[in-house]
Amino acid sequence: MTLLHEPLRKLVSQSLITLIQAQLEAGGVSKDTMSVGDVYKALVDPPNAELGHLAFGCFITAKNLKKGPPVVAQLLAQELKNEVAQNIVLKKTIASVEAAGPYINIKFTASGLSDYILKPLLSGETFKAQLTEATPKMMIEYSQPNTHKELHVGHMRNMCLGDAAVRLLRYSGYNILASTFPGDVGTHVAKCLWYMKFHNKESIPMMNKGAWLGAMYSKGNLLLEDQVGTPQEDENRKVLTDILKQLEAKNGEYYDLWKQTREWSIELMKDVYNWADIKFDQWYFESDVDSDSVKTVKKYLAEGKLVESQGAIGLDFSEENLGFCLLLKSDGTGLYATKDIELARRKFEDYKIEKSIYIVDQRQALHFKQVFKALEVLGFEQAKDCYHLQYNFVELPDGAMSSRKGNIVPLTTLIETMKTHVATEYLARYKGEWTETEVDTVAGQVAKGAIKYGMLKQDTNKKIVFDMNEWTKLDGESGPFIQYSCARINSLLKKFSFDAKAEFAGEVLSHASELKLMQHLMNFNTVVLGAAENYKPASLCSYLYDTAKKFNTFYHDCPIGTAETPDLKKARLALAYSTGAIIKHGLSLLGIPTPERM
Repeated sequence: MTLLHEPLRKLVSQSLITLIQAQLEAGGVSKDTMSVGDVYKALVDPPNAELGHLAFGCFITAKNLKKGPPVVAQLLAQELKNEVAQNIVLKKTIASVEAAGPYINIKFTASGLSDYILKPLLSGETFKAQLTEATPKMMIEYSQPNTHKELHVGHMRNMCLGDAAVRLLRYSGYNILASTFPGDVGTHVAKCLWYMKFHNKESIPMMNKGAWLGAMYSKGNLLLEDQVGTPQEDENRKVLTDILKQLEAKNGEYYDLWKQTREWSIELMKDVYNWADIKFDQWYFESDVDSDSVKTVKKYLAEGKLVESQGAIGLDFSEENLGFCLLLKSDGTGLYATKDIELARRKFEDYKIEKSIYIVDQRQALHFKQVFKALEVLGFEQAKDCYHLQYNFVELPDGAMSSRKGNIVPLTTLIETMKTHVATEYLARYKGEWTETEVDTVAGQVAKGAIKYGMLKQDTNKKIVFDMNEWTKLDGESGPFIQYSCARINSLLKKFSFDAKAEFAGEVLSHASELKLMQHLMNFNTVVLGAAENYKPASLCSYLYDTAKKFNTFYHDCPIGTAETPDLKKARLALAYSTGAIIKHGLSLLGIPTPERM
């Protein structure tokens, strides 16, 4: 449940609910018809900042009173004006109250904005606020790469989305467990091992073995495709089947080779996760649930809960337009759905979670509909608490990527290319002034900001076209632009030796750009909570981009070094510090670092 966490909204809500409930009682309506929470949720930003800093729509109140919304707005606005005139706290905080059609527009004083927004930001209290209560224990499963393939740009969207969702929900007060489910068994593994055994002429490298293994898979897949329709095809199929049987039996030369090469892939995954500052509470592997998932399906068959068709076992969901959910093939082997059913059981039983979220791209929508329906039919009461958070995929400017065909941009290559680009294009001018270590560190931070922001700024239902030049711009909607704005603020504060603990006179911040920026900062926790609960980090990306732009406008319109008075200079520095704190915390919730200087 959302709490009244934003101080100015809370103050207005508490003032309005008293007036509203008095009107309800006078009209013969129970005052419990509306709560302070209802008022809080109904407060919005006016479409034009000149109208006010908050607006309250009187629609629900008017419906309960059986009056027109404009009439109720006029009535409540006048009563709130009277309340402000008689209350010392409100008088210091609220500058004006005006009815406009069905809305009440409220403007705050510079002193009010400063006291309720800047001071909590300066002390850090804003970032400690409790935003929710009674939240369910949830597990978010994301980043399900396959071993024996190379991680590429396409995998990054899943990683960034999952990591941001975990960070945002934890900040908002949710009890979150993060898990990953790599695919370490299956035909792709057999193809890789087959190529290594019979066709590879290269020496195994000393370094980057995981990436090399991915190349072996791509070459193996292409060779198998080339040999389709030739006498070699039947022999290849027999060998691949033999490999899969050895892996299932956990015995044989291919099983030994699998154990060795699997570690190379896991090492590559961990390197990428370390770079991205991602940590999982639980690692599940397909191989861990493989045999148990088959046993589970056979148990359900024995109980009469599944159907058998031509040797295959599953559930027929034709009436639900979901087709046949295949759980065991005629040869007795399981599928992804088989493993996901067993995995769901483990998640809920092992960790006593109340909700399970799967972050997987939209191409698996039918799969998860079938799995969740199967869980329901099989009597798994938590089926209703499973949710597929889907997203569109990442493409290169010339089309989709495919590990099978080998046309990918490996993640390790992407990271190094980005770092080199940043170091060459933006940091070369600091050569001789900065140490090589600092250049390398900042280049890595900016590259991370470019990649993560680029992956998160787009709504999940839209495709992403990876474009390195666009993502690293310092004058457009990009991670580096926002990072640069924060570094600029750091430099400013350092230049003037700003002390965040010093007193300042907030009432002097009367310029329109100052007021608009403070009004914008007011919404940080509300934006974060919305981004968390709707699984939309893109909304926080937009907010941070707007924050950086509004700061640049303020900085242009309101000089700090040449401010008219020492009090004004000090107050503007406090506003700059508060903005920097918002940007830094906001970026951290997206997994993006903020360089001290750029």
